Amino acid sequence: MKLLKIIILALLIMCLGYSIAGAQGFPKISIGVEQAKDSKDLSVTLQILLLLTVLTLAPAIIIMLTSFVRIIIVFSFLRHAIGTNQMPPNQLLVGLALILTFFIMAPTISQVNDKAIQPYLKGELNQKQAYDIGVQPIRDFMLKQVREKDLALFVSLSKIPKPNSPADIPTYIIIPGFVISELRIAFQISFILFIPFLIIDMVVASVLMSMGMLMLPPVMVSLPFKILLFVLVDGWYLIVKSLVESFH
Repeated sequence: MKLLKIIILALLIMCLGYSIAGAQGFPKISIGVEQAKDSKDLSVTLQILLLLTVLTLAPAIIIMLTSFVRIIIVFSFLRHAIGTNQMPPNQLLVGLALILTFFIMAPTISQVNDKAIQPYLKGELNQKQAYDIGVQPIRDFMLKQVREKDLALFVSLSKIPKPNSPADIPTYIIIPGFVISELRIAFQISFILFIPFLIIDMVVASVLMSMGMLMLPPVMVSLPFKILLFVLVDGWYLIVKSLVESFH
């Protein structure tokens, strides 16, 4: 709700700025390369460049720390299992995966906002304290989903001392272990989804072969039956329900 208010306020400010600019003329913004007067100017420039780089990579980094990986892989395999390679379209699947990701990650995001972001904006915490506190809910979420075997793999590869507790495991080790675990679980769910549609393909192919209709593609005949099966069992409800419950 707070984020929505901020977005609406930003839109109102933009609209107000456009109305003022329309009455007084649009401002001109220029970007150039000039000689730095001192080391402070150079430092600010490098900070801006680093910030833009982080913002560019932020979406890819964020989705690797959330439930997005598991959801989008399952949706992609589901589309291939049914046989509709372009339906639903990629934009729709990614949008649905993002909505479910926000729904699943809402408690974690709220903890980060309440314990780290808001105190930092109020000046109660410095950057390091805000990071240490804000990363903890994300670490807890990833540790609930990651396998101990995957964590042990990256601990051994990093050649760090054996941790005594999950709190001793660095975040840069938890992240790849979490991603590997998410890929494993997503492929397991996708395998289960493939089985009923594969059975339909086998039955249709056997029937067509027994009838001597070798020129008729089995995929064309089985596609309506697979869609009918998916609709009759309320497939989207079951898949979304299973995916959301798998994170609890």
